[in-house]
Formats: sequence, structure tokens, C-alpha cells
Amino acid sequence: MPHKTLTIVLAGGTGTRLKPLTTDRAKPAVPFGGKYRIIDFCLANCLHSGMRQVLVLTQYKSHSLQKHLRDGWSIFNPEIGEFITPVPPQMRTGDRWYQGTSDAISQNRYLLERSGAREVLILSADHIYRMDYATMLEFHRASHADLTISSVEVAIDKAREFGVLAVDAGQRVTGFAEKPANPSPVPGDAGHALVSMGIYVFSLELLLEALAEDQMHTDSTHDFGNDIIPRLIGRQRVMSYRFGGPDGRVIPDRYWRDVGAIDAYYRANVDLLEPVPALDLYQEDWPIRSYQLQTPPARTVPGPSGAEGISINSIVAGGTVVAGASVQHSVLFPKVRVGDEALVEESILFQGVRVGDRVRLRRCIVDKHVEIPAGEQIGYNLERDRERFTVSEEGVVVVPKRHRFGH
Repeated sequence: MPHKTLTIVLAGGTGTRLKPLTTDRAKPAVPFGGKYRIIDFCLANCLHSGMRQVLVLTQYKSHSLQKHLRDGWSIFNPEIGEFITPVPPQMRTGDRWYQGTSDAISQNRYLLERSGAREVLILSADHIYRMDYATMLEFHRASHADLTISSVEVAIDKAREFGVLAVDAGQRVTGFAEKPANPSPVPGDAGHALVSMGIYVFSLELLLEALAEDQMHTDSTHDFGNDIIPRLIGRQRVMSYRFGGPDGRVIPDRYWRDVGAIDAYYRANVDLLEPVPALDLYQEDWPIRSYQLQTPPARTVPGPSGAEGISINSIVAGGTVVAGASVQHSVLFPKVRVGDEALVEESILFQGVRVGDRVRLRRCIVDKHVEIPAGEQIGYNLERDRERFTVSEEGVVVVPKRHRFGH
């Protein structure tokens, strides 16, 4: 079944709300959880679901993303028709970049037409979750759908950030509103709404027709949520597939997060530090694959002062040394060095960060290759921090990549 499905991963967004983490990289390439990139989650789902023909549509600041795909995901065998292939804008239909989610696919229509696929699975590359797409595909075929939208229940006050579905008793979609001011609640549950996860299964024929029609609308934003889906409801059989139920081979953890903004990204990382994390990374037959640096094991060692290096409820990746410092409730990526008598609390330190002696960090995200000088304090005086760094609405301080203190 899966071999008749072409998978398209949309990975071309600008990631404006994640700046400065997206100043030099595409949003799907932002590091996550101590060892991964955001895109690894949907690609791991493809791997375990048997989706082995994958096109990744890239665009903005795509070098690190394409390097990651080369280094970490060159695992499929093209000799038997398997591939993960990045597809940047090729200007085949005009002198323009991708103008929206549906336009990105429309510009690569020729790849769909020659694919021999029966269905097209469309994914966003900037969500954190585990899901068996093969089960969704089975639902799509069993319900004789033309389009199936994967959906999840969220709190009503959060639903206005997403596309909200209305469904009948048979899970057929009867209405769709993109980021409505007043979301429609789930029948019988005024506190929750049903929202789109940005995961779609189209019949190939319908998708080609819908893309062609969309290109004829001069007022279209060329977006699935704004344009394509609303036109199909009522005209085609559009079904809702509920995420988080019996989901194939995945142990259902019902975890799905859009990490497109700093605070959402920070909270999703911190979620991994719960005693029983809401996102299950430990299912042995559903590992999240990524590129692995060759590093020695992480260490905690005494510092020159004699203070012990300690790590409390933290994720500490390989090659990291905590030397006479205290790391608490934090996520440390590979090759981080934390100096003597330093304190790192509720923070995320990317690869290669150097934390000097007696430094204090609280609720920080520090991007790659930053050296924090001895005695520095970040996260304790947000007014001062705003003069130097980005501070989120919830008070998370973001130190940009290669920031140089004192300059």
C-alpha cells in the first residue's frame, strides 16, 4: 500500500516567529531535544510508516537543512524506488519562489504526474509528534475519501491559532475556518475544538485538479488552509482522521505540538524533562532518527574550586562536560562545556556552547558556538536582557548564534 503513496514535506517557511533561531537556518532545521532537528520527527514517521518516496520542498536558508538531509537521511535505496529528495524552487512555472503551501506543490506538478502514485501524503516539517501515517492512509481508503485531514482536539482558547474543523457524526468535514476569532467547539465539549494538524491525504487526481483550479484564482493566497480546503468541502468527500487513537504500531502518546514560535518551542523541549514525558521517545521500534555526531560520553567532573559537577533532571548529550557546575532542568546538546561554579537552570544550550566560570543562566536558549564569559548573568534581569537579546512574551531569553559578548 505505502509504495503507491508519494509524500511531500513542506519545509520552505521563513520561520519568522522563531527568530533569531531561524536567522541562519530554516525552521525545520532548528535543533530540538538535545540531539534532533525538528524535521526528524516527520521523517522518522515516514520511515516507520513505510513511506519511502519523500520529496522535501525547501526554500529559505536551506543549506543546513539540506546538509542534515544528506548526512542523516541518506538511508533509502534509490535502486528499489526509495528516496528522500530536497526540491528547491526550480522556476518551472514562472520566475518566482514558492508563494504558499499549495503553490509550492503546484510548481512541482510534473513530479506528481510522473510519480505513479495513487495518493499524495502532505506533511508540515515543523511539528513535533509521532504518528503512523499508514493507519491514516488505511482510514482514507476505507472511508472512500477524496481528501483526509488529520485532526486533534485542543483547548478552545488555543484553537484560534489553527485551522478549525466542523465534522458530522460520521467524521465527514462539514466546515473549515482558518484561525477563526471564535472557534467552533467539539459537539458536547465546549472547552475543546477540533483543529487541522496540517497533514493531508489527497487522491492524486483530486489534488491535481484542486491545484489547477487554485492557480486560476487571482485572489488566492495559494494556501491549503485558506484556499484549497474550503473550496473542496461540500463538493468532495472530505474526512477527518482523529489523531491519538489506536495508531498502528505507535504507542499512542497523543502528543502534537506546533513549535513555530519561541515560547512553544521552549515548552516542547521542557516537556521532555517531565518524569514521564508526554512525548514517548523510548519506544524501541519507533526511534526518532537523526544525524549523530561522533562524540565521547558526557561527563560531570569536579572543577578547580573543588565543586562537584552535577546534572539534575536534565538531558545531556554526548561530548558535554559539566566541570564543577550545576545543570538543573535543562537540555544540553553535544559538545557543551559548563565551567566551574556555574549554574544553568531551565535552559537549552545548543551544540558547542561554552559557559564560563560562575555564570548564571535561567530560562535561556543559547544558540550554537556562543562563549559566555565568566561571571555573566542572563535571565535574571529581563530589562537588561532585552537591550542585548530577544526576550519572548513568556520571558525566555534567546542568545543568537555566534554572539560575541562585549562587542
